[in-house]
Amino acid sequence: MTLGTQLNSLRPPSEEKLYLLPEQQDTRSLFGRMRKLTPGIVAGAADLDPAAVLTATVAGASFGYSIGWVVLLAIPVVWAVFSVSARIGHNSNRGMVELIRRTYGRTAGWGMATAMISVNMAMIVADLIAVSDAASLILRQPRAFFLPIIAFAVWYLLVLGDYRRSSRALVWFAVFQLAYVVAAVMAVQSWPALLKGLFYPHLSLNSAYVIGIIAVFGSLLTPDVLVWQTSSRRDRKRAGGGFHSSESKAGTLMAVGISLSVIVAASALHVLDPAHMSTLQAANALGPLGAMAPIIFSLGIIGSGLIALPILVASMCFSIAEAANWHAGLSVPAWEARPFYILISACIIVAAIVDFGHINPVTVLYCSQVIAGFLVVPVLGFILLLGNDARLCGRKNTLSENLWLGGAVAGMVAANLVFLWTMI
Repeated sequence: MTLGTQLNSLRPPSEEKLYLLPEQQDTRSLFGRMRKLTPGIVAGAADLDPAAVLTATVAGASFGYSIGWVVLLAIPVVWAVFSVSARIGHNSNRGMVELIRRTYGRTAGWGMATAMISVNMAMIVADLIAVSDAASLILRQPRAFFLPIIAFAVWYLLVLGDYRRSSRALVWFAVFQLAYVVAAVMAVQSWPALLKGLFYPHLSLNSAYVIGIIAVFGSLLTPDVLVWQTSSRRDRKRAGGGFHSSESKAGTLMAVGISLSVIVAASALHVLDPAHMSTLQAANALGPLGAMAPIIFSLGIIGSGLIALPILVASMCFSIAEAANWHAGLSVPAWEARPFYILISACIIVAAIVDFGHINPVTVLYCSQVIAGFLVVPVLGFILLLGNDARLCGRKNTLSENLWLGGAVAGMVAANLVFLWTMI
């Protein structure tokens, strides 16, 4: 028996937990295990931002159950992408665009950063409107009253506040999105019809249906979340955080589960032109919940929007900073990364000014997800290549990760080609 074993045997039971590391004490409790999943839940909630919710609403109202198979097919893809992109950031200690610039040159880095600007700015503009619309539904005040308040809140979280700590509180607002699960169950009139629609869907090669496929897939794999998954790991690693595969599972289950529920609930909507529906019409997807539907819808949109908007802004600014080789990071003091924080402030100000125009958030968000569906092809391609570089990531992707990532790239290329063919 070693001296350490003898000492342990003499230690009183009540003192045993005092000799555990803080991390061990934390993860042994239920709260500790849930807290460990927070980064994954935040990523899933950000992936389920107002853009994803309203895109799934439009798709469900337009095509019913026959578009739900896209979400089912995306489950292993989202899981693989979340896991690989997080591992790349954690092990390389670099952001996505920085890795692309260092590995494939400045042109590739700036090309990716420029593409991120086009998608993210559209989503930032529309998400700000969607959150402001949701607040106006609850408080019965004009949307313009809430725009500067929401914009300032996002700026404060990124520049002066602690977004990582705040996101742990804000993520509970996204729990209101679980109301879609209840609404979906209540909206189903025939379970055999639902199963048939999901597993034996009526496929169409018309441009509207192909756009719906691209939009739904793009909403589940928005490039901003993938860039955030990689770039934010650098800040988290500096703070002593680790990487857990369970985070990817939690984020995947949350994103795809709610997305499918929104599609099923929205299939009961009767709107003449779903692509141009208003926020209030979108709230009717929760109609089975009665008079509380608009309030629950609004709280869910506000919660997911306040999680997603900082990620949208930060991921775009990360992309530009990494392409320009600036010092950047949310854990870096503002005076040490002035261009990065000035860029954040300018982005929010521009988006807020644009939002005072007459813009339909549902239309802009749906279009932004279509653009994201096109952009996700090169992003997935880079993740596939970088994930197989053992020097950067510690190990190469597993066979299943390569199959799902490669299959997603091939599938989206095929969908984009079919779309272009239908438009000719």
